[in-house]
Amino acid sequence: MPNPYKHEPLTKFQEDAKATAEITAAIKKVESELGQTYPIIINGQTVESSNVIESINPANKSEIIGRVYYATVEIAEQAIQAALASFETWKNTSVELRAGVLFRAAAIIRRRKHEFNAWLVKEVGKPWAEADGETAECIDFLEYYGRQMFELAKGGEVKHNPGEHNEFTYFPLGVGIVIPPFNFSLAIMAGTTVGAVVTGNTVVLKPAETAPVIAAKFMEVLKEAGLPDGVVNYLPGSGAEIGDYLVDHIKTRFISFTGSRAVGCRIYGRAAQVHDGQIWLKRVIAEMGGKDTIIVDSEADVDLAAQSIVKSAFGYAGQKCSACSRAVIHQDVYDVVLEKVVALASELKMGDPTNGDTFVGPVISDKSFNKIKEYIEIGKGEGRLVLGGGSDDSTGYFVEPTIIADVHEDARLMKEEVFGPVLAISKATDFDHLIKVANNTDYGLTGAVISQNAAHIEQAKREFHVGNLYINRGCTAAIVGYQPFGGFNMSGTDSKAGSPDYLQLHLQAKSISETF
Repeated sequence: MPNPYKHEPLTKFQEDAKATAEITAAIKKVESELGQTYPIIINGQTVESSNVIESINPANKSEIIGRVYYATVEIAEQAIQAALASFETWKNTSVELRAGVLFRAAAIIRRRKHEFNAWLVKEVGKPWAEADGETAECIDFLEYYGRQMFELAKGGEVKHNPGEHNEFTYFPLGVGIVIPPFNFSLAIMAGTTVGAVVTGNTVVLKPAETAPVIAAKFMEVLKEAGLPDGVVNYLPGSGAEIGDYLVDHIKTRFISFTGSRAVGCRIYGRAAQVHDGQIWLKRVIAEMGGKDTIIVDSEADVDLAAQSIVKSAFGYAGQKCSACSRAVIHQDVYDVVLEKVVALASELKMGDPTNGDTFVGPVISDKSFNKIKEYIEIGKGEGRLVLGGGSDDSTGYFVEPTIIADVHEDARLMKEEVFGPVLAISKATDFDHLIKVANNTDYGLTGAVISQNAAHIEQAKREFHVGNLYINRGCTAAIVGYQPFGGFNMSGTDSKAGSPDYLQLHLQAKSISETF
């Protein structure tokens, strides 16, 4: 039976001496390559612009990870045209060829696993074990979607009348715009890109502005794996400058986006507009964050509850869409669970993620740092600060694991996404109240229930309105093919990544009937 927590971070990665030595060597290798300049890539050719942006290490602001050329609208147009031209041949390639690229890319990344771990540590501040889990997830996406495409290529089963043969098959859509997030700048970036590619579409990839180098390294992998030029075009750039242009373009067939609610809603609205010359309705595949809750019943294992809350709240400094930013605890066990949560969280080591025993690294940027600080101040006025609250951006963007207790269920800290290491804790009177508070948000991504009461667990399955519900475990660490990932309401389009249905979002179905 597979371990359902195989990608869940460990507190002390250095317990594995061999892995420690390998990743230490990988970090040194990556450090020797820092500061290089990465061009735009269109149809396999490098393109430069007049605007070069630096990607910095969020744990050490003086360290430049790399420099990237930023695209203009004119260059974005070139990328669209290249993807459009490549689509005419790529859409007709065999499933074996397309899936083969994914399988070879997975093998390359598996061989270079610690190197990619090191890039994640450096560019986005992931602690070792979190980085290792993400690289594993990237490999899973590549292999899973490759296998799934063989199933989809069979088409759907339909019935036949005498003298008539019917087929139900799938065709690719066209050019897709892929806009991934910083927090899973390898796994989600790769998964959304190859999900489009293996189904026969071509892509303009606009990487996260704070993680362009990792995407550039993935482009190297795709080239080595044999992906033809122009199928994926690497287009770093400012969302303000080229984002709307890519979304609005009449040749854009779909947009695959992971990021903030505000940007996702903007994309969704703009994609709905039909422009002159546009002959289709664009699809949007969107995952837009969450306000995720772990509820603790009166009949709960209180140690499991505390461990699940702390790991889910503070892993990767709370910068996961699935992170537990709210714990709602039954009044009968509130004090004991709160005490255990504070005790466990106070033991977490915060610091530079290149150190193997770091659990809480930096947040991604000054913008994020300042936003989190503002929410901590809001939280102090809405509840009782019981841990943390401090921050330091003198070297990197560090925010202490922060817990604010006794927060009212309607407080801002209980309803607005913070995206940082800040946990709000609220009290409930009974199980119905626990469910009510858990659903008291615009989001619906992940949630967890800690309870030994079978009736309450069944009630949660029916009434806890989230796309990913976990019973007696934390609310993070979905595994490709095991827990398909995507949420309800303002968490997005519930486009379940890592599911048997995901690739169909990049295809259109065709029914063919031949009479003899």
